[in-house]
Amino acid sequence: MDSEDERLVKVILRYREELQKKIRERKIEMESDNNDHYILYSALGFTNEEGYQIDFQQNVGRFLYKYAGSLVEELAIKCFKLVHPDAQEKVKLPNTIDQSPKTVEIDCLIGKRAIELKWKDATTDGDHIKKEHKRVRIIQKAGYTPIRIMFFEPNRDQAIRIQAKLKELYSDLGGEYYSGEKAWEYLKNDTGIDLKSILERNGK
Repeated sequence: MDSEDERLVKVILRYREELQKKIRERKIEMESDNNDHYILYSALGFTNEEGYQIDFQQNVGRFLYKYAGSLVEELAIKCFKLVHPDAQEKVKLPNTIDQSPKTVEIDCLIGKRAIELKWKDATTDGDHIKKEHKRVRIIQKAGYTPIRIMFFEPNRDQAIRIQAKLKELYSDLGGEYYSGEKAWEYLKNDTGIDLKSILERNGK
């Protein structure tokens, strides 16, 4: 394993340890929870034990989604910065279109490339398009090329349609949009680092 891989694996292991710690802490907290709502679970055909497992796994799921997104974002930024030492992360630009929000954030800025990183985006909120349209316009107006990299594609029809609209939006504004395998390929082609393979090799 080369030094670049080692640095990335350390990030993976750190996130794994932090997530497991968070889950253990929540499990202890839940021991003193008020579970009066189980009467509704029971009325709907679930035992108290099943109700507990549902609540516990819901907590685990929320933590897992948060950590999964943060992990792949940090890893991707680290990949870019290993190859582009001048790359900047979490760059804020002033909103030059209206008053809200006051700023927009670029996950990773490499020269004129303003990269937005997503592990996945399953939103079905129509306002999401408007907000993203504004964000991309602000970035473009500042002289940057907006690039969206989303590593996993949504499964539901409405979310898929929204992503198709976002892809069209990026294209219309002179940006670039990569999702699924094309996102992994973009990262690999730019950095020479096969992050997807590293994740696969270091899974349980």
